[in-house]
Amino acid sequence: ATCLLLMFIGRVPLKYLLVVGMVGTLVLSTAILMGQRGGVFFSRIEKFMNDEPGEIPFQAKHSYIAIATGGITGKGPGKSEQRNILPHPYSDFIYAIIIEEYGMVGGGFVLFMYLALLYRGMRVVAISTRPFGGLLSAGLSFSLVIQAMINMGVAVGLIPITGLPLPMVSMGGTSLIFTGISLGIILSVSRGDHEDAFLGEEKTIRNRVNAA
Repeated sequence: ATCLLLMFIGRVPLKYLLVVGMVGTLVLSTAILMGQRGGVFFSRIEKFMNDEPGEIPFQAKHSYIAIATGGITGKGPGKSEQRNILPHPYSDFIYAIIIEEYGMVGGGFVLFMYLALLYRGMRVVAISTRPFGGLLSAGLSFSLVIQAMINMGVAVGLIPITGLPLPMVSMGGTSLIFTGISLGIILSVSRGDHEDAFLGEEKTIRNRVNAA
C-alpha cells in the first residue's frame, strides 16, 4: 500500500499502478496458498466473518469488552481489568486498553495524533525542494500511520486479527528503534528543506542589497 501511494504521489501512470497491483495480488495469493501460514490466514478470515457470539476469537472478545466498558472517559489510568485477561495487552491490543482506561476521549486523542503525524509528513512533501527527500518522508509517514490504523482497526473489530504493534505506543525493542529512525529521517528532511528555504531568502535579500 505504501509503495502504491508513493507511486501515485510520484505521478506514475495509472496503468502501471494496476499492473503492480495485479502482480502483487498474484504473488500474495501464491504465498498464501503455498506457504505454511495459509491455514492461519483463512482461519482468521473465517472467524472474522462469523457473527455468532460463540465463534468470536478470545482476543477479539476481550478487546470488545475493554472498549465497551471504557465508556466516554474511561476507568482511569492503571484501572484496566482486561489487561489481566487479554493476551498481549501491552502490544497488539494496547489500543483497547487505552480506551478502557482513558475512554473514547483517550482513544480519539491517539487517533488524532496519528492523523496529525500524517498531516505533518504530507506538509514536508509539499514544501520539499528535493523529490527524493519528499517521497522518503511521505513513505515513512504512510508506513507508520497505516500500521497504526491496522492496529486500531484490529482492536475495534474492523479488520481480522494481525500481529502489528501500535507505533510509539506498544512495548517493544525493534519496533521502537525503527520507528525512531523513521521519525529522525522525516525531521532531517524537514530541517534540510527549511535550511534551503532560509538560505534562498538570504540570497534573495543579499542580491537586492547589492542591486541597490
